[in-house]
Amino acid sequence: MVILNINGRDTQVDADPATPILWALRDNLNMTGTKFGCGAALCGACTVHLGGAPIRSCVTPISAAVGQKITTIEAMENDKVGKAVQDAWVKHDVPQCGYCQSGQVMSAAALLKTNRKPTDADIDGAMAGNICRCGTYQRIRAAIKDAAKTLA
Repeated sequence: MVILNINGRDTQVDADPATPILWALRDNLNMTGTKFGCGAALCGACTVHLGGAPIRSCVTPISAAVGQKITTIEAMENDKVGKAVQDAWVKHDVPQCGYCQSGQVMSAAALLKTNRKPTDADIDGAMAGNICRCGTYQRIRAAIKDAAKTLA
């Protein structure tokens, strides 16, 4: 049994400490907002925040999260920055298939928590590990810029 702080609440997880955070969230806690993409930390679909930083939950074991805060897409609507990003995503009609979007939103929110005036290069750097098979990168960049203006 491992206790993890997920979205501000201590939660018991009955899983091996080597279990990736992704599978603890999805299989043990039925939190399906975080997606499985590649399983090798290459696509970003599984991005969550660990201690405020974006991480790939498909390769990060729950043992690495003990004593830290995990934030998932389920908590973004209650977070000022996360809500601004989600609203901008809708406004700019970012998703097509939508599969990668929770990871995209988590990476964008992490960027805007540390940089409220990101340049195109800042956005490209922060989002580089998130792949969108539908190719909505122009809309993603526009949405991030719009969210930054909302937060200014």
